[in-house]
Amino acid sequence: MLAELEQASGGLWPYLVVIVIGFLPTEVWRVAGVLAGRNLDENSQVMVWVRMVATALVAGVVAKLLMSPSGALTVVPLWGRLGALAAGVAVYFVARRSVLAGLFVGEMVLIGVGLWGSQV
Repeated sequence: MLAELEQASGGLWPYLVVIVIGFLPTEVWRVAGVLAGRNLDENSQVMVWVRMVATALVAGVVAKLLMSPSGALTVVPLWGRLGALAAGVAVYFVARRSVLAGLFVGEMVLIGVGLWGSQV
């Protein structure tokens, strides 16, 4: 059956599998969440708690990436990773709380330190 599917789709069957198995099942829950949350007050205590938990999870992931990196991030020394974080946070506040500006500057510092470190 797989051979027929591959022949019929011209080699595009992996994309079909990703859409059917990966995207559609999660998309149903996203739509259900949007529909269920339409009537929620975003300043309610439950929503404040949800935002706090989400922020704590993101902070945990950032701390994990900073302190014990994996993959390509291992070539960047700790001082470079912490410097990129500091630069991104500083630009975030200087640019009137622009997440995009903070992310861009932090990423550029991280890439710059990584490239500089690989040449030394």
